[in-house]
Amino acid sequence: IDPRQPRPQGNVVAVDAACSGNPGLMEYRGVYLGDGKEIFHAGPYADGTNNIGEFLAIVHILALQKQKGLCIPVYSDSANALLWIKKKKCGTKLARTGRNDVVFELIERAELWLQTHQYDDIPLYKWHTEIWGEIPADFGRK
Repeated sequence: IDPRQPRPQGNVVAVDAACSGNPGLMEYRGVYLGDGKEIFHAGPYADGTNNIGEFLAIVHILALQKQKGLCIPVYSDSANALLWIKKKKCGTKLARTGRNDVVFELIERAELWLQTHQYDDIPLYKWHTEIWGEIPADFGRK
């Protein structure tokens, strides 16, 4: 996508994550830009990272769309998460602490979903924050 294009709106979904600390309490969500409504919200989970949340948010919306037979473009402001989706593998260096077992279970489920489903018909794009401003799914905690 050419970043000179106007800010995406309408029939598209934006996903984002937030993390208080790194690692810290992590949550993620998806917002439909057609009406600005939150489609899903997960967390907070202990001892996660922002990149993990971004990765999980993308897989969440892909799975949701497949389940409902939809094909709506998805935007994420995380280059790391988009790369991890391409590789079908979460590239985190985060250590498992016991407190974040749930996070690692979500990662394993997400990776398995990516490896066992077709989703290349759903366009994934990078949100260009420097041009379009904060992604509409942003938690506003900067």
